[in-house]
Amino acid sequence: MQHSPGFLKLVADAKSRVREETAAEALARLRVEPRAVLVDVREDGEWRAGHVKGAVHLGRGVIERDIETRFPSRSTELHLMCGGGYRSALAADNLQRMGYTHVISVDGGFRALKELGAEIVTGDDTP
Repeated sequence: MQHSPGFLKLVADAKSRVREETAAEALARLRVEPRAVLVDVREDGEWRAGHVKGAVHLGRGVIERDIETRFPSRSTELHLMCGGGYRSALAADNLQRMGYTHVISVDGGFRALKELGAEIVTGDDTP
């Protein structure tokens, strides 16, 4: 997908403020830290078509509205992913502004996690 220059500038700005990790780093961390949460910020249709098993779905359009209800502790370790790492960086930036202190954007997102062999499931089974 070809992204517009304005969108890429917005993402680059957000990425300058957020912590990023590779998909391999995210999978390794999620395996050893049971309290860490993988949050999928993709659209509903993307989620239903396939998502990482165990991930929590809070779409980009509602994450800022719903995060405090779902994860009231601002110190929750949140690993945000989207399709490729752009939307997750924007969401991570906003969550940091909301006071969340341990937010990481997964560079490469769903595509990279899938390529590394993360278990993918379909449907609407938000934990």
